[in-house]
Amino acid sequence: MLTVQELKRRACETIEKRKKEIVGIAQQVLSHPEAGFREYRTAGLVAQKFNELRIPHESGLALTGLKGRIPGGAPAPDRNGGPRVALIGELDSLVVTEHPHADPQTGAAHACGHHCQIGMMLGATMGLLTPEVLERLSGEIVPFAVPAEEFIEVEQRLELRAQKKLEFLGGKQELIRLGRFDDVDIAMMCHTASDMGERKFAVGGTSNGHVVKYVRYIGRGAHAGSSPHRGVNALNAASFALQAINSTRETHRAEDTVRIHGIMTKGGEAVNAVPADVRLEWRVRSATPQVVVKNSQAVDRCFKSGALAVGAEVEITTIPGYLPMRNDNRLQELFRNNAIEVVGEKGTMVMPAGRNRGGSTDMGDLSHLLPAIHPYTGGATGPGHSKSYVINDYETAVINPAKIMAMVVIDLLADGAKQAKEVKSAHKAAMSRSAYLRFQRERAESIRFDGAAH
Repeated sequence: MLTVQELKRRACETIEKRKKEIVGIAQQVLSHPEAGFREYRTAGLVAQKFNELRIPHESGLALTGLKGRIPGGAPAPDRNGGPRVALIGELDSLVVTEHPHADPQTGAAHACGHHCQIGMMLGATMGLLTPEVLERLSGEIVPFAVPAEEFIEVEQRLELRAQKKLEFLGGKQELIRLGRFDDVDIAMMCHTASDMGERKFAVGGTSNGHVVKYVRYIGRGAHAGSSPHRGVNALNAASFALQAINSTRETHRAEDTVRIHGIMTKGGEAVNAVPADVRLEWRVRSATPQVVVKNSQAVDRCFKSGALAVGAEVEITTIPGYLPMRNDNRLQELFRNNAIEVVGEKGTMVMPAGRNRGGSTDMGDLSHLLPAIHPYTGGATGPGHSKSYVINDYETAVINPAKIMAMVVIDLLADGAKQAKEVKSAHKAAMSRSAYLRFQRERAESIRFDGAAH
């Protein structure tokens, strides 16, 4: 009978033999980037690979998600066939028009490394499908390709919501609402990073929570040369509001990791007309949900101040965003131990639990419901979300994390899934699914403020 270490070696040998194919999958995704909830081609590629691997799966989840099911060959320790461990890969890209791999029509580009996640998720799955490995695992492996982690193009997503195709505008949020994680006991994924120095793998840390603002200023059009006094300049209202937001920065505490930022998606119709319709997409990030709520209210006051200053109207739509990441301690230790086996102790970094990278992820939402982990792997260069963010080492960015995730799953599901049961029983969820949905729905709000009436 093979030991756990021998099972890991066999799984890694399979990944090593197929690494050209696995990297090729990531590069195929890189060549055809698609933004969130529109990842139909990428989802089709994942479905093709699931079919080649003979993995039963569901598709079209939250529009484009795919969820596979691979039962272990050893007896399952619970009557429902679990424990179930999800291997997650994110389907979507950003929009970075200047990126060297940007789609020339849409501007979509993998400037965050999600193409590597699809490669490593499928690579880990291939390793675990090694017959002598799978026959020793109990429970179920759930390879899960999920949509729309990047919270962008809000106006388009609001239209999907208006059409009742979605309620929540982030992929894992919507999958949680749909109950697609209800039968998952443990979830894991890895993300590429370019800021790890000589380290090749990192565990620990956290992320910001956030809410999203979609803001529309409504003024009154007029000829900008002959009769500007007859108009109400919505662009001036927005500009005043942005200065007000900037004026609040000195009130933010360093430990709250506050990031308030956004873009103007519409600044008017024509240069010779007083702008009457100006739109903003804004983000309010902070280290805790409580501070997010506080800063969200402050930002709303700033948006109202712009309308008040020029007598415009403003519509502020607050959209539930993401929760901070909670890495499960037992999973973190398993990842650290296996990362050391793959990249060595010097190549492995453990970040303090409070280390906040400033960004946000909907893996944070999932981590409030079940044991989850979101480590980082090297292999990238350039600032994230920029035209310079590219993968220059696919061994580090795809193959290493595929091996590490496969090894952790073996730890969890070998020997009657003893370690998975221990992780599950020791974990204290921050909230139930029903509490999560209630919390997020309470964040959703749409207000209209008439500056001329005050």
